Amino acid sequence: MSDLSLIMTAAGSILLLLFLVMKVRLHALVSLILVSMVAGLFSGMSPMDIAATIQKGMGGTLGFVSIVVALGAMFGKAMEVTGALDQIAHTLLNKFGSHRAAWAITFTGFICALPLFFDVAVVLLIGIAFAIVRRGGGSVVSIGIALLAGIATCQAFLIPAPGPILVASQLGADFGYMIMFGLLASVPAMILGGPIFGSLISKIVDVELPEHARLGEEDREGEGTPTFALAMGLIGLPLLMIGLKTIAARFVEPTGSLHAWLEFIGHPFTAILAACLAAFYLLGKKRGMSQDRIMNICSHALQPAGIIILVTGAGGVFKQVLIDSGVGAALGNMLAGSGLPIVALAFILAAAVRVIQGSATVAMLTACGLIIPMLTPLHLDGAQLAAVTIAIGGGAIVLSHVNDSGFWLANRYLGLSEKQTLQTWTVMETIIGTTGGLTAMMISLFL
Repeated sequence: MSDLSLIMTAAGSILLLLFLVMKVRLHALVSLILVSMVAGLFSGMSPMDIAATIQKGMGGTLGFVSIVVALGAMFGKAMEVTGALDQIAHTLLNKFGSHRAAWAITFTGFICALPLFFDVAVVLLIGIAFAIVRRGGGSVVSIGIALLAGIATCQAFLIPAPGPILVASQLGADFGYMIMFGLLASVPAMILGGPIFGSLISKIVDVELPEHARLGEEDREGEGTPTFALAMGLIGLPLLMIGLKTIAARFVEPTGSLHAWLEFIGHPFTAILAACLAAFYLLGKKRGMSQDRIMNICSHALQPAGIIILVTGAGGVFKQVLIDSGVGAALGNMLAGSGLPIVALAFILAAAVRVIQGSATVAMLTACGLIIPMLTPLHLDGAQLAAVTIAIGGGAIVLSHVNDSGFWLANRYLGLSEKQTLQTWTVMETIIGTTGGLTAMMISLFL
């Protein structure tokens, strides 16, 4: 099948998916699976390969997301019902004022997301956003978008976030320049996409606080209110464990047992599980809550998490079909001979792969693999390669839509419709990615 036919098939399948979800109002889970099958058939895949790809896409996505979202939901619910999240929100609002709450939550997301995957950061921090809304610090859309902008910006441009550090290491970019250029790209992108855009779009899109995030004072559990230090310590525990692995693992022998233990301790599964157990004891058992009540809280938390997990997994199915059909490689072949400057080409290539297959991390790595052969004859130095890495990060997060797990996390957690998610989340991601890409292009002019 020709490269153009593959790309047209991918574009058509995306339009069909949007039509089924937004116009026909078919459930997202059913729509994603159905369109994945259609896309596979029209791209020339055999029926048996399509079935195997669907299984691979669902399993590969859920293998990580299901555990992270489930444990994160239980941790967040324990923090919520005991008043720990409200304590953080109350302190932030007192310190920054309700009119600057969006700025505070944006920078909180930006800093806390450094050692985490996007999904992990969202499930750990989304409860703080809801608590700020409950405390009168802003609307669901303005505060939610501000938090997501901080997390997304960090994940796109700043090391040691997983995506940027993987691309930087594969391209051979200088890590010092990566930090410098990453900050130059991140700060304006985060401000434009977070507090500024959030405040504007919240005047157009307004939703009620989701049912799972509503909590009255009469629903509080445990004796007394947790201190701000305890609440922040519990959120900081998994960040510390993951950050320790990210930093310390670079100074020990990769084949040694110490490195293996650091990898285990700093894995998101281990880190969030430790946070859950600490919250159950320090917020629950130690404050007079029965073990049965703690179990009920966990069970209640998993009910909304189940929908998030399944829809996210279905997004992984669609992504996998587009990858296995060869669309990414076809796109690289078409753009390779365009004659564009290498930084602009890196941005466009990553953006195109992102639109077609969804995952920002996969878009970064796919674009990286496609562009490395083009870089070899150019003999770029570490600073120039850092600019290329920033451009890839920007392109890899623009135009997030229905084949991206992040789209469905924002959709379900914030209680948005699909149209509202496109108006808020998709535009926010595009603002951040485009700002970062333009920054990388300007930097490259001076190198």
